[in-house]
Amino acid sequence: RCELTLHVGAGTFQPVKSESIGGHEMHTEFISVTRELIDSLINAPGRIIAVGTTSVRTLESLYYIGVSLHDNCDDSQAALHVRQWMPYEYDGGLSAQEALRSIADYMDSNHMDHLVGSTQMIIAPGYEFHIVGGMITNFHQPQSTLLLLVSAFVNGDWRRIYDYALDNGFRFLSYGDSCLLL
Repeated sequence: RCELTLHVGAGTFQPVKSESIGGHEMHTEFISVTRELIDSLINAPGRIIAVGTTSVRTLESLYYIGVSLHDNCDDSQAALHVRQWMPYEYDGGLSAQEALRSIADYMDSNHMDHLVGSTQMIIAPGYEFHIVGGMITNFHQPQSTLLLLVSAFVNGDWRRIYDYALDNGFRFLSYGDSCLLL
């Protein structure tokens, strides 16, 4: 068990109001992780299970921070920020281990025990997960970016899951029931 921090803003709960996801502007949130977490992720023997969509977004953002650092971004401040559409612009090719090692190397060379960055990344259907292999999450409201994230993780099969929850009286939103998605 390792801890991470994503300073969640009110934008997390803003509904998607645009006609398409491309018209939705994600808010920026700040990330703080320890070197211990990075080492634990590098050395994880199996599937990494995130607790909450906040943790999913943070862990997946770390992959793209690692990609930016690996690609020798001259501006480390820019490398520590994940832009909204970066995951959909990147061609791939870097493993999660390589991305995380790039973060560890950056932290070592800058004598850091905490990494602070930011993310504006949106996880929507079509997103390829690099670090997270499972998640525990609540049932989210329609038209939310959180539901888009869940839909991306289950390859669009969220309706079947949500129909089951509705048919069986599950409670929704932050203090409701949760589910394990693998």
